[in-house]
Amino acid sequence: MIKVNTTVTKPRKSGADVAFVVCNTLFMIAFVVITLYPVLNTVAVSFNDGTDAVRGHIGLWPRIFSIKSYNTVLQKPTMKTAAIVSVLRTIIGTVLALATNALLAFVVSRKKFLFKSELSLFWVITMYVNGGMIPYILLFKTLHLSGTFWVYVIPGMLNAFNMLVMRTYMNGIPDSLEESAQLDGAGYFTIFWKIISPLCLPVYATVALFVAVGQWNSWFDTMLYNRMEDKYTTLQYELMKLLNSVTSNKGQNSSTNNTTQQSTVTPVTVRAAATVITMLPIICLYPFLQRYFVTGLTIGGVKE
Repeated sequence: MIKVNTTVTKPRKSGADVAFVVCNTLFMIAFVVITLYPVLNTVAVSFNDGTDAVRGHIGLWPRIFSIKSYNTVLQKPTMKTAAIVSVLRTIIGTVLALATNALLAFVVSRKKFLFKSELSLFWVITMYVNGGMIPYILLFKTLHLSGTFWVYVIPGMLNAFNMLVMRTYMNGIPDSLEESAQLDGAGYFTIFWKIISPLCLPVYATVALFVAVGQWNSWFDTMLYNRMEDKYTTLQYELMKLLNSVTSNKGQNSSTNNTTQQSTVTPVTVRAAATVITMLPIICLYPFLQRYFVTGLTIGGVKE
């Protein structure tokens, strides 16, 4: 009887492999520290006393704990309305932009669609050439969008870059799927909704993240079109005004009641508190979309 040796010998790692693992681990640790330190430092400054924060050299933990910077930011009368408007414009703007860009990308990605190359070239040109700020203001005023909520949503419903990323991703889906569905009697809308869209979740998540971050962080359009409409103000615009107000009042004690407030709240801590408030929703949203982000952007941006 012949005995067969079934022992599996593990390959030994060479010195170069061990050195690579060690260097790669050290590099990743250093990268994480460099990435997280500014965020944690901003949080620490936001919870620090304003007068003490002016001295600087605050690390990852506040020296003198205080929440008065957050009270200053959150107790502004228009802050609640601004937060609601910002959330609504982010949700509605992202959904409508995703729907319109996806539908247009689907149409342009169909091989039977005429002039798709010419239209794609036209949209690429719009990414580099535009009419400027004054024509935009006059156009929105003529369309009666100024002074309304829809000025935040309608102009951003179509974006050439997002549409082209989606189109390129859809071009990589095999044509046999569409042909099989057509043999079963499916129309184009059914093909788009039940076949193409489920396969495009990575690129949809990528574009949704782009649009949502842009909508949430936008404040310049509020200043241009709705600065006189308090009911349509946004969180970013109110925080910008608050920061400018605190900066202009630096070192001034306008009344006895504000003396303590001025001594414990400074532009440094207000800026940090505003930064934490504005970045918190995006930080909470990103982990849910991160697994789609790299795949959607890579395939949609490179694949032909």
